[in-house]
Amino acid sequence: MRDTSKNKIIINGPAKLNGRVNIAGSKNAVLPILAATLISDKRSIIENVPVLSDISNMISVLKELGKEVFRDGDTVVVKPAKELKSSASYELIKKMRASVLVMGGLTGRKKNIKVALPGGCAIGVRPIDMHIKGFKKLGMEVGVSEGFVELKEKKLKGTRIYLDSPSVGATENLIMAACRASGETRIENASVEPEVLELVNFLKAMGISIKIEGCIIKVKGRKKFKKVKYKVMDDRIQAGTYLIAGCLPGSEIKIKFSHPGVLKTVIDKLQSSGASIKVDRKYINVKAPEKLRSMDITTAPYPGFPTDLQAPFTVLMALADGVSLINEDIFENRFMHCPELLRMGAKIEVKGESAIITGTGKLSGAPVSASDLRGGAALVLAGLAAKGRTEVYEISHILRGYDNIDMKFRDLGADIWME
Repeated sequence: MRDTSKNKIIINGPAKLNGRVNIAGSKNAVLPILAATLISDKRSIIENVPVLSDISNMISVLKELGKEVFRDGDTVVVKPAKELKSSASYELIKKMRASVLVMGGLTGRKKNIKVALPGGCAIGVRPIDMHIKGFKKLGMEVGVSEGFVELKEKKLKGTRIYLDSPSVGATENLIMAACRASGETRIENASVEPEVLELVNFLKAMGISIKIEGCIIKVKGRKKFKKVKYKVMDDRIQAGTYLIAGCLPGSEIKIKFSHPGVLKTVIDKLQSSGASIKVDRKYINVKAPEKLRSMDITTAPYPGFPTDLQAPFTVLMALADGVSLINEDIFENRFMHCPELLRMGAKIEVKGESAIITGTGKLSGAPVSASDLRGGAALVLAGLAAKGRTEVYEISHILRGYDNIDMKFRDLGADIWME
């Protein structure tokens, strides 16, 4: 882990990025997979695990619940618990929202489960109502009081669950909960994001029968499981962030990424803005256009434009020629980076769930603060494009999702460091 005493990233811009960058394993795939190791009493080996604070926090949660967890480089080994516990403390759970996934992992293993309500980025309310409704449908008694969710098992039985919206977290939690239910569970209007499919593939390797038909996921419960070794895909949001960075004026970079197909929507948009992007077997090659064109986007569940790349894309459009419209259809409070970009000379008007961006072609360095993970990454990109010195504060948000972000950009030629 990086030195957590460092609290800001400093950038002297503008930078013309050039070189090659390697993408780490997917944070949003590893987190539910780690939670899923609670389902089994067999050993799990997970490869391509990034070094991030969120991952360390989830490992701490597993250890508190009784699992033996060891890390060697990018490999994490989870061994059976001598005594599996049923309660996770507020002190650990509050650090990130993904901790709520341990409820699904513990379902069917413990009769009484008590887990603190989660924390994480301040990008909206993101209630867990759909999780709770699904647990009830499976046969759990659910209560929420004093900041904790309490689950009591009657008899877990497969059922039909319809999600009001294709929530990633609810889909993952309910897939895991269904793994020990008797019979088949049918989850309709489920999320089929690539990270959900990674969880499904991990569970299949564990011996669980899961079928996906469009947005319907069918899970057949069982009681016995296999030990498993699984390599997680690379992080598509991290790859998308560097793709956008490669479109900053004067830049040309190569991105080593294992699954370029999952970024098709993003690549199409960047090509429409003028960028030259070529994909081969190992790399995505991106070259910035001489003149960026403005583009409109609307965030949507996969395969639509990812909400997690909306903030970095906003920076690019602040540099483009023309007016862009960004509609945020996933989270209700995800334009908190915009006031900070205004400090750097961007012209952005936020109206409800939309942002209207008038490209200025230039930004100026300024002190800014990250309020969430992806907004923080956007401010780093803005600092790379801006003329002068930018200081990005509250970088603990950024370090939740980007490994060695300063070193990687420094290797691409940027004047950037942490202190």
